[in-house]
Amino acid sequence: MPQDPEKLHDLDESDAVVLPIEDFLDLHSFRPQEILEVVEEYLYQCQRQGFREVRLIHGKGQGVQRRMVQSFLGKSPAVHRFRDATPEAGGWGATIVQLKVPEDSHSSP
Repeated sequence: MPQDPEKLHDLDESDAVVLPIEDFLDLHSFRPQEILEVVEEYLYQCQRQGFREVRLIHGKGQGVQRRMVQSFLGKSPAVHRFRDATPEAGGWGATIVQLKVPEDSHSSP
């Protein structure tokens, strides 16, 4: 299960792995037990940088990672909605995620 979001963002820099934030994340290089924490932090960083739609590449296989990721997305407060990617974007081996606008970005200066 993902860590407490408040604690996750306060990790010691020596613990952090810095990845460039792009509009997609390939999860193949992560261990299965890391996937949900990585997705949670990725979505948080994407929201902070203003992304509204991202693609998570989890692969097809037997669909275990897809189900795990989509189950997490269904509960995530950062997610507006999600769907399988189009065939040219990975089909059911990838999930398209529409992110919510963070509440703090609605406020006026």
